[in-house]
Amino acid sequence: MKSALRPLTATALVAVAALAFTPQAAAASFDINFDCSGDSPVGEQKFTLGQSTDVTAPATVAPGAALDIVIDPAPNTVPGEVNGYTVKRVEQMDLRIPIPANSTYVSADLAGGSGLGPNPPTITLEGNVAVLHLDGPLNGGQPFELPTVTAHLTAGDSGTIETKLAGTSYDDPGLTFTAVVSSVIGDQSVPSRCFPNPNPVLTTTTIG
Repeated sequence: MKSALRPLTATALVAVAALAFTPQAAAASFDINFDCSGDSPVGEQKFTLGQSTDVTAPATVAPGAALDIVIDPAPNTVPGEVNGYTVKRVEQMDLRIPIPANSTYVSADLAGGSGLGPNPPTITLEGNVAVLHLDGPLNGGQPFELPTVTAHLTAGDSGTIETKLAGTSYDDPGLTFTAVVSSVIGDQSVPSRCFPNPNPVLTTTTIG
């Protein structure tokens, strides 16, 4: 049986060239550790929280072009106990995501999520930081999943666009919430402040 290779049409050549030069999204998975401090009636309570997350962004982007950064948290479980105290629920949670240097914020979308309470999560821009807010409650010992965040940005003229979470210390937190815990004197509200430690670069996009 004879076979023949047919020459590519002009349309096919354009399609192949577009595919070859289209920036491909790079995805990475991270296990993020948060160091936390809670202000309880019996004194400061230090503890840690973990969150696995997949983050996707294009490897390259043209100057002034649009790009999306997608942060997709994995399912997690609210701690049922911290430092000997039973956690009844977590509420009023804020997760802060800085808008990367060399980019401009356009908008953000939320999708999915479960076990987050009756009110839908919101995301707002405060200065140059996007804030994911949950009213809750997230019940202690119960599974939950944070929504997927898609940030729509515009690239600057040059340089790199690096995605990180906010927070460098208890005094400069990237994650805040109030935990309600049970104690011998009744339920107590424990305002808590957390920061990612370490705080890795989640994505890097080169402008050019």
